[in-house]
Amino acid sequence: MAVPLNAIVLAAGQGKRMRSALPKVLHPLAGQPLVAHVLAAVRALAPRAIAVVVGYGADAVRAALAADDLVFALQDPPQGTGDATRVALDVLPSDGVTLVTIGDIPLIPVEALSRVAAAAAQGQLAVLTARVADPAGLGRIVRDDAGRVRAIVEERDANDAERGIAEINTGVLAAPTALLRDWVGRLTPDNSQGEYYLTDVVALACADGVPVVAELASDARDIAGINDRVQLAAVERIVRERRAEALMRDGVTLADPARIDVRGHLRCGVDVTIDVGCIFEGDVTLADGVRIGPYCVLRNVTLGIATVVEAYSHLVDAEVGSGCRIGPYARLRPATALGADVHIGNFVEVKASTLGAGSKANHLAYIGDTTMGAGVNFGAGSITANYDGVAKHGTTIGDRASIGSNCVLVAPVVVGAGATIGAGSVIAQEAPAGKLTVARPRQTTIEGWQRPAKSTSRRS
Repeated sequence: MAVPLNAIVLAAGQGKRMRSALPKVLHPLAGQPLVAHVLAAVRALAPRAIAVVVGYGADAVRAALAADDLVFALQDPPQGTGDATRVALDVLPSDGVTLVTIGDIPLIPVEALSRVAAAAAQGQLAVLTARVADPAGLGRIVRDDAGRVRAIVEERDANDAERGIAEINTGVLAAPTALLRDWVGRLTPDNSQGEYYLTDVVALACADGVPVVAELASDARDIAGINDRVQLAAVERIVRERRAEALMRDGVTLADPARIDVRGHLRCGVDVTIDVGCIFEGDVTLADGVRIGPYCVLRNVTLGIATVVEAYSHLVDAEVGSGCRIGPYARLRPATALGADVHIGNFVEVKASTLGAGSKANHLAYIGDTTMGAGVNFGAGSITANYDGVAKHGTTIGDRASIGSNCVLVAPVVVGAGATIGAGSVIAQEAPAGKLTVARPRQTTIEGWQRPAKSTSRRS
């Protein structure tokens, strides 16, 4: 029978070195708060309960992370990681194993957490460690002559010999819950910070004869913590590099893997090509043969087979069919759905509209709250005037209609199938199917009119 697993995520710190009013764990990394990455790894272990310890900006952290599988424990005032663990244990089941991690190590792999939890399930105290080239500022793993872990010493409390140790504490540990609860209750603030250090449970475990095992992280980058914006940028680069490499191994062509940002989930078919400077946010799906031009932004978008998005286009919450051509400099706003072979050209904006197969708006147009049929041509400079200052209204354009240049369709209005709207028309009533409708003043030439001329005399 598996040992039940509880999890604690420490997320109470302000992060003063971030120099921000935003709690450190809410600073974004690859489109998600730092702590969200940690929670994703923890959830992969399927713990029966997860407690998030909050403190600075508690309300903001609760709001950002609210979920049915989380409970929050408030640490007030802040008195160190040991005290934070104590308040979390108060809201968790008292049996099984408890895994403790921290909210600012966003690259922590599920595999490492699993090894630590499994070791603790054997009745041991397990800590995750790493060997780093520069251990400055980090807690050192102190071993005895036999190589057994005897203590974790914070750098400010370490002597010269201990500061020379390259094996460091990552902030992740696990132990049988009953033992952890007992050790945390025995912690004292006898250190330079006057805080309750969770790391002091190692010495207590040794004193109680409980084995302490160190699980070594396979890649030191996986346990990189975030304390300032320089470190945040460095970890962002790691994420970007790893995601770019994964895409290329899956067959995606990247013009420059150093110039792509995947800030969500990007799924690609075969023979997808992505040019430089593109940003992908939320959930994006690119079907086979899709090509994305340089400096495009796609958020929560699905693109069909062989669709091309040209340079500097911005697509948000849109669904695009196969064989479409978007841009350059096009904007698809939320609730846009394009059928197959639709063309949306330069400086065209579409919002909350459906365009049927083969329809085109190639230049300088706005289409909002519109249901457009198939094979429609929407002319340059034309718009659907969908907002009356209070409410939005819909426009319906039938199949094969042709809207001339510089037209205004004043919603609510219907343009029938096969209708033609003459250039420069303002259409506020139904335009019949199959007919030419023109709504503009008759051209008039004023005989004898002269353009005013500027005076050639100098002013005194």
